[in-house]
Amino acid sequence: MEQIIVEAAPRETRGKNAARRLRVSGTVPAVLYGGKGGPQALQVNTKQVSAILRSATGHNTILTVKTLEGEHSAIVKEYQVDPVKGTLLHVDLLRVAMDVRMRVKVPVHTFGEPQGVKLQGGIFEMVTREVEIECLPVDIPTEFRIDISPLMIGMQFRAGEIQLDPEKMKLMTDPLRVLAHVVALRVEEEKPAEAGAGEAAAAPAEPEVIKKGTKEAEEGEEGEEAAPVEKEKKK
Repeated sequence: MEQIIVEAAPRETRGKNAARRLRVSGTVPAVLYGGKGGPQALQVNTKQVSAILRSATGHNTILTVKTLEGEHSAIVKEYQVDPVKGTLLHVDLLRVAMDVRMRVKVPVHTFGEPQGVKLQGGIFEMVTREVEIECLPVDIPTEFRIDISPLMIGMQFRAGEIQLDPEKMKLMTDPLRVLAHVVALRVEEEKPAEAGAGEAAAAPAEPEVIKKGTKEAEEGEEGEEAAPVEKEKKK
């Protein structure tokens, strides 16, 4: 295995201003902890650590931290990045023993086109993008690649289906955890026809006053026509 070295120096000062000066000078604040030794406040080369995080193995890369006291095998446990500039702000380095199994999270990547999407018009969804395993540092995989081509609508790919070497690795994630699945396309329900009929029935009725006025007018006209007949009888 290729040795990846990260140069580190003791960090004497603390605080935001001190950290800002370190970043300007090309280094970043770091803490080395775990294992048999106590925590150490360090400053490490920014370009070296950034290159490791961008590599294929990423934060699971086994690196050698070179300090004044000696060399330490470690991995990047946590790191902080400026959300705007994308620059590295802080790094936590965890000591590892090459002969002791450890827990790490490994990314899951897919390949292939699901049959449920190609033939049935379904939608593919990635649910979980990493799984946790236990293994020796030298056996940490770069990634897990899963073939999703056989997935039809309603089918899932679960963590327990990942092919692992049982002699080297142990799956710590729940085997039933869904990693990916294909679901049916959701169709928006149409508005019921009764709603339109109800709106029409709810329309305001014609005012009763208008009806009464019309009725009285009709009665008045009939009265005028009947008046000459009555006069004629009297004569």
